[in-house]
Amino acid sequence: MVAICKERVWVGPLGLAGELVTPPEAAAVVVFVAGANRAGDDARNGAMAQVLHRHAIATLCLGLLRAGEAVDGRHGVDLDLLAARLEQVMQWASTCDALAGLPVGLLGTGSGAAVALQASTQRSGSVAAVVSRSGRPDLAERFLQRVNAPTLLIVGGADARALAFNRHALRMLGCSKRLEVVPAAGHRFEEPGALNGAAELTADWFSSHLVRRQLA
Repeated sequence: MVAICKERVWVGPLGLAGELVTPPEAAAVVVFVAGANRAGDDARNGAMAQVLHRHAIATLCLGLLRAGEAVDGRHGVDLDLLAARLEQVMQWASTCDALAGLPVGLLGTGSGAAVALQASTQRSGSVAAVVSRSGRPDLAERFLQRVNAPTLLIVGGADARALAFNRHALRMLGCSKRLEVVPAAGHRFEEPGALNGAAELTADWFSSHLVRRQLA
């Protein structure tokens, strides 16, 4: 039995540090996108990644900010800067031997959802699907009508503020789209079963739009 391959990688011209995990016979890769280095996301991302691995999807988790920039809050809200760096990450993925030829999906949280959607319009055809979890896709409002990648928005049912932002974004998206509300879940999906429910929704979406496309 071939084990999952986990390795530390340095991505793009800036050498952004990340973790690439590749399950046996990976059929796709998902890049995790956060707007800034957010405390507490590592455990949630790890749980989400494990579900994706069971669906033959590799994961690349990394921050788009360097250490000094993460301290400076200005960089964390510069969506144009972060989208440009995400483009560099996707360019790196396209030349990485372990990922060559695999369809690419983007999973954004917080303002990272806006970064993912913006970057998807600037690399048309390079992004096969997008998922936003507790995201702020509305921050990419000027790009939403240009998004072509099928997009899933996941929000907790108890997160009224995020629900409003995501419903607004859903109306503006010009692609195949869906909003999924996880009952009784808050912004961080800390309630029993909430994060697993969001992870299964994410895996189903990427399996439909990445894995099946690769196997077709």
